[in-house]
Amino acid sequence: VQLQAFGGGLVQPGGSLRLSCKASGIVFSIRGMDWYRQAPGQQRELVATITSGGSRNVTDSVKGRFTISRDNARRTVYLQMNSLKPEDTAVYYCKVSCSGYWGQGTQVTVSS
Repeated sequence: VQLQAFGGGLVQPGGSLRLSCKASGIVFSIRGMDWYRQAPGQQRELVATITSGGSRNVTDSVKGRFTISRDNARRTVYLQMNSLKPEDTAVYYCKVSCSGYWGQGTQVTVSS
């Protein structure tokens, strides 16, 4: 199983980024997918989840700003991040739900 995450970078407060995570080695369409993040000195936290059926959930701190989506034909899960804040700075990881399969992480830095 491989999960390749990309799309991170440096963005100013209020800006947007879209993270992508392409999966291989799994039957993507039947698996839920998660996005986590880990800020320096903090525990990794669950940011967003999308089920195989497309049901979505995001953590309270990003509600109204972040959206998770998936494209089964492309075997890819996305995290659209709008109105970014400095406290969103973290390494973001994708994960296959209810599994030990993690992507390599992509750095998001929100700073002026």
